[in-house]
Amino acid sequence: MDESAPTPYRRRPRYPGKNPVRFEHKYKELDPQHHPDTVAKVLAAGKTPAGSHVPIMVAEILEVLRPNPGDFAVDCTLGHGGHAQAILERIAPQGRLLALDVDPLELPRTEQRLREAGFGPGQLTVMKSNFAGLPAALDKVGRPGADLILADLGVSSMQLDNPGRGFSTKAAGPLDMRMNSSRGISAAQFLQKVSPEKLAAILAENSDEPHAARLATALAGRSFLTTTDLAATIQSALPSVPGEERELSVRRVFQAIRIAVNEEFTALDTLLRVLPRCLNPGGRLAILTFHSGEDRRVKKTFQAAHGEGLYQEVARRVLRATPEERRTNPRSTSAKLRWAIRSPL
Repeated sequence: MDESAPTPYRRRPRYPGKNPVRFEHKYKELDPQHHPDTVAKVLAAGKTPAGSHVPIMVAEILEVLRPNPGDFAVDCTLGHGGHAQAILERIAPQGRLLALDVDPLELPRTEQRLREAGFGPGQLTVMKSNFAGLPAALDKVGRPGADLILADLGVSSMQLDNPGRGFSTKAAGPLDMRMNSSRGISAAQFLQKVSPEKLAAILAENSDEPHAARLATALAGRSFLTTTDLAATIQSALPSVPGEERELSVRRVFQAIRIAVNEEFTALDTLLRVLPRCLNPGGRLAILTFHSGEDRRVKKTFQAAHGEGLYQEVARRVLRATPEERRTNPRSTSAKLRWAIRSPL
């Protein structure tokens, strides 16, 4: 056999038909390095390319955190790594970033991208951990506290766009919604077990759903196989509600169930409680939230800790994405950024 012979060209498999239908067939957007023109067109239309994630409010976060060369930083929610990379570039070359994420699918992909960008083990430590486990993670790397901490509480576009994760209704997928599918129960199992009374309370607390009681009666104890099955039932339970408002209710119900399935508020409350002791004196903290339930918790906890003298200063008003960012990246529209500075000891 001639080892010098060139490898035969093998054409990349294409989707059937004129336009892509299935998520996995949208390979141009999923392979942005080889199809920059396609990605540019999607971004120009004010949309997020399928399977990718545009980090939100990067400039504002950097202004709040003020990372400097040599700082020790923590990204509590690594996600796609956009915020982490921006921080790493500013704390280089002696600085170090500890990155946490609970998603076992996206975490190794993001770590690989950051390693390929030139950030080695001396600069970047990655751990699979819920952000509530921040104190234990700091202990593992031998650090008593961090100079700056970021927590972006949003679900990444990589998760939302993949129907196999069950977070949205863009395409039919299993009703799962777990950040880590090896732990806990799926959204489908949750709905089968939950009572109407408890579900109504969850819809009201987790997403401010105005039709919580009616929807809880229609959904609790039911069996749903797919995301689209659940969405259709939500729609049919609100026959007298205008179509646009029904769509909003679908999104709010999905959000509320996702929060419950992943125990997000429990983890957030734990994180907010331990954050002061995880910051070095004078350390800076930024938290990016995406709905009122999260923002209320952050605001009240910051104010209480400020009153106790744990923070020397906290944000007096919430920071929002610029009009330009909201136009080019619609997923930034609901983002709210709050910050705090640890008191000197």
